[in-house]
Amino acid sequence: MNTDPNLIEIFCANNKQKKYYPLGTNLLDIYNDIKPDLKYKVIVAKVNNVTKDLKFKLFKPKKIEFISADQPAGMRAYVRSLSFIFCNAVNKLYPNVKVRIEHPIAKGYYCKLLNNNQPIDQKMVDNIKKEMQRIVDADIQFNMANVATEEAIDIFTKQGSPETVTLLKSKGFLYTRIYELDGRYDWFLAPLAPSTGYITLFDLKIYHDGIYLQIPNRKNPTELETFIPQDKLFSTFSEHSEWNGIMGFSGNVGEMNNVVTNKEYASAMIKIAESLQAKKIVKIADEITNRGKIKMVLIAGPSSSGKTTFSKRLSVELAVNGYIPVALSMDDYFHPRTLTPRDENGDFDFESIYSVDLDFFNKDMNTLLEGGEIDLPHYNFEKGEREFLGKKLKLTDRSILIIEGIHALNPMLTSKVPEETIFRVYISALTTISFDNHNWIPTRDNRLLRRIIRDYNYRGYSAEETISRWDKVMEGEEKWIFPYQENADMVFNSALIFEICVLKKFAEPILSVVPESSPEYHEVHRLLNFLRYFSIVPEVEIPLNSLLREFLGGGTFKY
Repeated sequence: MNTDPNLIEIFCANNKQKKYYPLGTNLLDIYNDIKPDLKYKVIVAKVNNVTKDLKFKLFKPKKIEFISADQPAGMRAYVRSLSFIFCNAVNKLYPNVKVRIEHPIAKGYYCKLLNNNQPIDQKMVDNIKKEMQRIVDADIQFNMANVATEEAIDIFTKQGSPETVTLLKSKGFLYTRIYELDGRYDWFLAPLAPSTGYITLFDLKIYHDGIYLQIPNRKNPTELETFIPQDKLFSTFSEHSEWNGIMGFSGNVGEMNNVVTNKEYASAMIKIAESLQAKKIVKIADEITNRGKIKMVLIAGPSSSGKTTFSKRLSVELAVNGYIPVALSMDDYFHPRTLTPRDENGDFDFESIYSVDLDFFNKDMNTLLEGGEIDLPHYNFEKGEREFLGKKLKLTDRSILIIEGIHALNPMLTSKVPEETIFRVYISALTTISFDNHNWIPTRDNRLLRRIIRDYNYRGYSAEETISRWDKVMEGEEKWIFPYQENADMVFNSALIFEICVLKKFAEPILSVVPESSPEYHEVHRLLNFLRYFSIVPEVEIPLNSLLREFLGGGTFKY
């Protein structure tokens, strides 16, 4: 046991090593001393399960874990640092141009150049990339300071960052953490790398009317993510940005907070956003109707995207158009447990498309489309077996199948079904609100909050349990959903511009009970810090048929 008051005990979780260091030793010095065996370069560290930058000084005993870019917290820090470098390079070359990092797309980030009076051409992109590389090669320090919020507001006012000023004014925190790079300031929700020299891999491309910021691969950060255009997804993001404009809303959290403090404005915003979403569902139903030969609607999307409520609302609109919607569960076409594939750990892989009996599914679908009758299967999950309980199904001339599931856009699912009879819809919560011009809100965070609330209220899972499964869920999405999203005939955005203001009230109490000792506390702390910047909107204004009701409860649909 240490009795020297000038020394503190540090336990490194990477190599299970315990050592003593002088008070005020920073994380980078400890890393250089301990030298844990990490495959990739360290970017940040967890200190008592909270992410800190490597310059963070320690004055009390701590458990630390060094994080590299192949881990989510490390990649987030890498991307924040890269974004700062990109914004500084643009400002250096084009002082009147402002950068808005709009949203993730194609495993990178779509950026718009505001107040730009010249077309974005390859020469401009090359100049920005060259300046970014100069900043990286110079290995300039990212300097962090906690300053009085009034001082931060003054700094960002003088710098010409009004959306950041609006955000900071809207919450009234006493102190704000800001970052400085080569005389330019920015605000970020979480830590950066120690210096620009850590950000060695990136690329820029012209994409539509903006610039695509290409980042390292999340599993192997020594190579870039593969760029695969996602034009349908991009179009949906753009459409919702236009919707924001219809509501007179720039798409930033500070402005949102100011709106929701006025009950009348908040109520109007909810009504408009919900109506715009309803209009899109009607448009999809009309498109299906106009094609004439459609007998099967396949709906896919990642976890907590609102597939079930969307399916029910689309069925209502199709009924208005004269169809008889028939819901069919893809789960009932699972293979018997003995034939279910296993993952690399030897566990049953229920998210694999090969867990579905594809031949049996295609046979039944063709029988129905040809006017025949099928015995409806029922999958008994307790026994891991398919059963037949006497239910039969035959379609009429006005019947239309509604099938939702993670594999609905995968061509293998319906490889033997005539293409002209199928209509595919991709649905996700494509968040179009940002903290400010440089800090976007990840779609995955929106979905994770939805899932935490739903799992707690209706499935009996704690936030810890939901978060512990989340990485596995996302791995399945990356493998089985996202590669096929561009196969959709139409993309539907289930995110509502105000929804995190509603989710906050439900999520915070669930997250707050997770102890610091939990392995999931790191993610809990990040989400709680994220939610601090939102004002609450009461759920009483949310319509009973809203997609949000799938997660909040109190809606008209049964699940």
